[in-house]
Amino acid sequence: MRIIIYTGKGGVGKTSIAAATAYRMAAEGKRTIVISTDAAHSLSDSLGIPLQHEPLLIHERLWAQEIDSLKETQRYWGSVRNWFSNFMQWANLDDIGSEELMVFPGFEELFSLLRIKEHAESGLYDAIIVDCAPTGETLRLLSYPQLLRWWVRNIFPYERKILKLARPILKVTKGLELPNDDVMDSFSQVVDQLEKLQQVIADPEITSIRLVVNPEKMVISEARRAFTNLNLYGFHTDAVIVNKVLSEEASEGYFAQWKQIQNKYEEEIVQCFSPLPILKVPLMPLEVVGKEMLERVAAAAFHERECGAILHKGIIEEVKKTEGGYELRISLPFTEKKQLQLNQKGDELTLQVGSYRRIVALPRVLLGRQVEAARLADGILTIHFGPNEES
Repeated sequence: MRIIIYTGKGGVGKTSIAAATAYRMAAEGKRTIVISTDAAHSLSDSLGIPLQHEPLLIHERLWAQEIDSLKETQRYWGSVRNWFSNFMQWANLDDIGSEELMVFPGFEELFSLLRIKEHAESGLYDAIIVDCAPTGETLRLLSYPQLLRWWVRNIFPYERKILKLARPILKVTKGLELPNDDVMDSFSQVVDQLEKLQQVIADPEITSIRLVVNPEKMVISEARRAFTNLNLYGFHTDAVIVNKVLSEEASEGYFAQWKQIQNKYEEEIVQCFSPLPILKVPLMPLEVVGKEMLERVAAAAFHERECGAILHKGIIEEVKKTEGGYELRISLPFTEKKQLQLNQKGDELTLQVGSYRRIVALPRVLLGRQVEAARLADGILTIHFGPNEES
């Protein structure tokens, strides 16, 4: 099973690259499905084929799907929605759209990602190609399961105890039925499913994330930030695809200056993301729509490579034994010391880089050890742990 997730700044052409990869993998003999989890679907436009909420066979060994986030929300959030509708009626707020209020921001897209897990477990496909949301949204969604798991472990038990105590009182005095166990279990089950999804996405033997960029300043800046935060959450990036590269023929005439600018940024991309493979796709002479053009894109991007292969293996996170204890090393490229915040509480680390935060559950070998020092050098955060306090 291979899962390849494409993301990038809006407008860079990630949908075209995802669709092109899907055609290529199907041609290589893999049962492949390409899915769009982006709320603003454009996969059907790229393929030139109307798609549905359920997988549609569009070519030999190739299926495509544009996931309806509202339908996925109903599947996973039905009991919560029913309780919330009753609450709205009790509060005489029927004129307010309960459909819009019942879901936390980002949850609809998050439920869509659960289809990746279902497809991976179904045994129907050898490869899942994901046209994901733009980078900022993707990072937020991929970080959600971890934060929700922390909430369920640390806050959820107390919430349930309070609700059990308050439910009979409020039912008698106020006429309001508080969430029952089915509602609370529904939330817990969703978090469990999301955590399992995250384990699949974080497995480098199964999942690779590929950044799609254009040779432009703002796009490269966002890709650098995305790469840093993908590393922060333990997700493996195995390639950068530079899309819409002007050909050498553009070195003269109207596009000559643009070509010079692109050449400069192409060099910067190599310097920034090395040793990741840098795959280049030229600006096509025709609009990239339909099978023929998508196959041309795939041929340009992958040449003689097997596009479903793991194109790069890098160490994102590792624990090493030292003379005085252990070190936890986390790859955080492009990060400055002033962007970092690190706190330890028991056997958890809270690591924040800019506006992104990760709660790290320490591996067994580090349990009972306290952070004694941390340093950031050459894009590697090294956290030193002292002796085990229990020994």
